[in-house]
Amino acid sequence: MKPSRRHALAKAIQLSLLVALPGFAAAQEAAPAKDATTLDTVQVTGTRIKKAEIESQVPVQTLTREDIERTGLTSIGDVVQELTGAGSALNTKFNSSGNFGFSPNGDGIGAGSAQVDLRHLGPKRVLVLVDGMRWVNESSASGVGAATDLNTIPLAIVERIEVLEDGASSLYGSDAIAGVVNIITRRNFEGGQLTLNYGQYGEGDGKLKGFDAAWGFNTDRANLFLGLSYVDQDPVFSRDREVSSVPVPGRGVEAGSSATPNGRFTFTNPSCPSTDHDGDPSTPNINLCDITTPNGSSFPNGNPRYPQDFIPFGGANRFNFAQYNMLLTPSKRTGAFGQFRFHFNDNVQGYVKALYNRRESTNQAAPEPLFLGAGAGTGNPWSEQITISRLNPYNPFGFDLTSIGPNANLDTVARRPVEGGPRIFDQKVDTTYIAAGLEGSFDAGDRTFFWDVNLASNKNEADQTNRGSYNVRNINLAVGDPAVCAATPGCVPLNLFGGPGTITPAMLQWISPIVRDRSEQKLSTFTANFSGDLFEMWAGPLSFAAGYEYRKYEGFYQPDPITVAGFYNGTQSLPTKGEYDVNEAYVELNVPLIKEGAFGKSLDLSLAGRYSDYSTFGGQFTPKYGLRWQVADEFLLRTTYAEGFRAPSIGELFGSASRADLQLSDPCLTSITGEPATGNRANCAALGVPAGAAQANSQISVQTGGNQDLEPETARSFTAGFVYSPAWASGAGWSDKFDFEVTYYRHSLEGAVQAIDAQTQLNLCVQTLDPLYCGGITRSSIGGISSFENKLTNLGSIKTSGWDIDFFWTLPETALGQFKVKWQNTWVTQYDAVGAAGQIQPRKPGVEVNDSAIPEWSSNLTLDWKRNAWNASWTVRHISELTETCQASALASPYCDNPVTGENKLAPTTYHDVQLGYRFEVLKGLQITGGVNNLFDKDPPICLSCSLNGYDASTYDIPGGRFLYLRADLRF
Repeated sequence: MKPSRRHALAKAIQLSLLVALPGFAAAQEAAPAKDATTLDTVQVTGTRIKKAEIESQVPVQTLTREDIERTGLTSIGDVVQELTGAGSALNTKFNSSGNFGFSPNGDGIGAGSAQVDLRHLGPKRVLVLVDGMRWVNESSASGVGAATDLNTIPLAIVERIEVLEDGASSLYGSDAIAGVVNIITRRNFEGGQLTLNYGQYGEGDGKLKGFDAAWGFNTDRANLFLGLSYVDQDPVFSRDREVSSVPVPGRGVEAGSSATPNGRFTFTNPSCPSTDHDGDPSTPNINLCDITTPNGSSFPNGNPRYPQDFIPFGGANRFNFAQYNMLLTPSKRTGAFGQFRFHFNDNVQGYVKALYNRRESTNQAAPEPLFLGAGAGTGNPWSEQITISRLNPYNPFGFDLTSIGPNANLDTVARRPVEGGPRIFDQKVDTTYIAAGLEGSFDAGDRTFFWDVNLASNKNEADQTNRGSYNVRNINLAVGDPAVCAATPGCVPLNLFGGPGTITPAMLQWISPIVRDRSEQKLSTFTANFSGDLFEMWAGPLSFAAGYEYRKYEGFYQPDPITVAGFYNGTQSLPTKGEYDVNEAYVELNVPLIKEGAFGKSLDLSLAGRYSDYSTFGGQFTPKYGLRWQVADEFLLRTTYAEGFRAPSIGELFGSASRADLQLSDPCLTSITGEPATGNRANCAALGVPAGAAQANSQISVQTGGNQDLEPETARSFTAGFVYSPAWASGAGWSDKFDFEVTYYRHSLEGAVQAIDAQTQLNLCVQTLDPLYCGGITRSSIGGISSFENKLTNLGSIKTSGWDIDFFWTLPETALGQFKVKWQNTWVTQYDAVGAAGQIQPRKPGVEVNDSAIPEWSSNLTLDWKRNAWNASWTVRHISELTETCQASALASPYCDNPVTGENKLAPTTYHDVQLGYRFEVLKGLQITGGVNNLFDKDPPICLSCSLNGYDASTYDIPGGRFLYLRADLRF
């Protein structure tokens, strides 16, 4: 364990909070006590202190069950991702498996999950609680994640969602840098409820079916709630929308893959045409073949004849992999939840909770490509060190194609076996949760104190089954010496040259495994909390909360044995396993400074501190300070300053080497669509790149992995704002109530755990030739990147700031009914990310990069109406204009605004959602609700830097995204 650099200081400050401040308060004169409160005293997210009435010093956004149902959505992740302060995060619109590979964080692909990002600081910097207790991080069967999968929590069990968009490490510990999402479950429920959901997109696909059941009772001493939930979401395929039906919008197949059903074969041989491969007249030409057979041609009864059956490979021969992808991945989620509470007496109650949730999801990608030879760029020796024997019965050239030894002549064979079908990745993710605890209160003199102890065990385990991938070791044997293949049980010689349909079932049986990966995370938690009023001060009671928390994290990722052995043709990975624990203590004080008088109604100072002792890196102390000034009944000022931290996750610390295939443009190479190289020619030559060398594929394999020397991220957060509820707009003829809230926020993050943006690293390598950037990048003899290392480090800093401006207006009830207006806005004014060596990262307000966006302005406007049994709503969601840099293969697209500079504008986008409902007096009520999200079928702006489907799936609705739904809700 590494000693903490801040250990001594942390203890000193901790002691000052735990000892000095209560001592200072104890010196004050006691005042008459207030009436004692009860166990029903409220505790809200953002404070541990329980009060009968409290308005938080920090802005907490509450989504009631009514708010949730108004969205027409069936996933908690989808609901919170529509908040104006939310950033880019995974959801079921990401068809991850087979397309994105492993991130450097060791957290895998996250296929089928739904996460939440606040303030654009990343999902791993948001703490997710359920009833105030931490929820386990996700397992996606491809790594050990650092974020929570919200699809592990059924939406049907949710009473409300409280979102704190402020640093809260002093109250909740690690991860609460950007904020906290606290999911409050249904509890005091009487009777039964049955809910049926059905919906589909306007194109007739993406059908959604759901069923929820709830039942509960309340007595004087006990209450019980039971809930069941089932959601079945059908897929939407990329081929069924114009924008996503090709790899890059506007380019047809020209921006597709060089791995085709007919194959692309690049090699040197005297029979090949003389080629000026480097643009240097002083160097001799080489005899280079870059050939294929005509699209769709097949030679089932014999090999193609060389050279007469072959043609030069060109853009028209590329493969349209987009036809196999998904715009919306299918997902089935089944959940059961129950909680029981029993009051032993008026002052003590106990509870037990249990949850089981299963998510079954699927990703699909195009038939897996085979890249063989020195230029394969896979980092796998079985594919890069290969000989296709001249004796192989399907070799049409009459000589060995080899990447090994002094006679090496093979750069790349790129063949896509469509005979094996698309890659299918099926995930089964099981989540279990059990918790029990005691809560109580007692009186000491004229004051009431509250206590609770809680014990919870939470496990998330995932299995993924992959069909349609290949065993590259078996491929290596099948194309090699036939005698060696014949001596190997099961080996069948493989035909890579005959065109589509010539890889037989017997060949597929030899090279096609079923790949099974597993991962698991466990979180064990014990907490004890104590709160109340210590005594009266001159301006009111000194309130406090204190507590202890113990957590143990365990996780592993176990890829299939053929992956561990290095035989898997897809993205490579190795096992990951790790664990750590943490002991924490905290104290929070609310100190009244001024009572009602010349300086306003009240002024309260809040102080909080938490000391965390980690088994991995030592101790960390995080304080928080806040002021709440109730200037008048209608005007509140509030401000907070907080320090926070995030401990590196199991995947970040212990993640083994793995591979990601990223969408990158090599500045030294001609793009796949023929645009010239943009990098410094002399520098590219120094890197071993011949002039005129071309990039074979838009995806480049990048090697990633964890780092056990990582330190915690540290953060500072500041908020300031006001709440104005004018008396002249309360109880007036035109207004029942009007609230205006403004909050300024600023977050500063140091030592961010991440890898440098891979495109930025590649660009800086070409610009500077600095070993810091070039050290992990190697190239083949003809210039293509053959290996690329991109490892985690405490990268540098992120600074972001902005404004939340919200309006809430309730109109008086009239003969027309009652209207409510809610308008919520977020402006991001700053976002600067700087790497450890000072390199500027590309993310900025108003910029789209790496499949994520930071809109300068996000806005949600909702008009709600109720009249007798009728209710309706209209919601407007707005995303401001964004700017992106067109990837090299998209410069010639008609959608790229400026091919010279590469700049492209993503126009402002506004969606309209409507809903109408009627309540029938059947039993305790039958509510029928229908709605349309994206009423006018607004397509997302085309994205020419995005990896998949031609749009940003984390920011916009899918193309052709008008969604119609119907819900029936029966209470009895």
